[in-house]
Amino acid sequence: MKVSKFIHSCLLLEKGDDKLLFDPGAFSFAEGLVDPGEFKGISAVVLTHFHPDHIDDRSLKTITGNNPDAVLLANTEIAEKLGEKGFEVDVFSEGAREIGEFTLAAFDAKHADILNSEAPENTAYIVDGTLLIPGDSYGPSVEKRVGIPVLALPVMAPWTTELETASIAVKMGPKKIIPIHDGYTKDFFLKMRYDNFRKYFERYDIEFIPLSGVGDSVEIA
Repeated sequence: MKVSKFIHSCLLLEKGDDKLLFDPGAFSFAEGLVDPGEFKGISAVVLTHFHPDHIDDRSLKTITGNNPDAVLLANTEIAEKLGEKGFEVDVFSEGAREIGEFTLAAFDAKHADILNSEAPENTAYIVDGTLLIPGDSYGPSVEKRVGIPVLALPVMAPWTTELETASIAVKMGPKKIIPIHDGYTKDFFLKMRYDNFRKYFERYDIEFIPLSGVGDSVEIA
């Protein structure tokens, strides 16, 4: 499975002819570094929660327009809100399903508490029993996935600190970490923090894979 990162929490997963696109949000497209029109041959677009840094309506219209056979997967809250805007959403927030060569499992994961707003419904996904994409959650249902081989880890957010992030990750004990939720930082600062995380996780034999450039990718078993 090839995993490519397109800024912040937008991940493209590829296996054979099948492609899953996760959380194409506004931060990915704000500076014109990522063109939503370049996403072609998508089997499914998967959305974790209804926040603009994870869902961008305009870009989503372009992506779904260019991929008419792609299914849009999300939880009930997202389905209702996007339905009002003309999107057809297949509710998938628990259980498992096959999408081409992929096996995708979904479960409820409480969104972290946030300031001056009610937290949205957040759904986490595990791909092929290997890669956990939690949305904006370090909640109990996420934390108990101890031993997940690859963790897409939110490393920067108003609702967390580096100490909390590192502690949760070490408790879960993945073999590899792909950092997400970091699309609002300057490049020089991001490199500094990535270096810091890499050195820290090395102590626990956890490989930290930055994917710092637009479209950078890694192959995972």
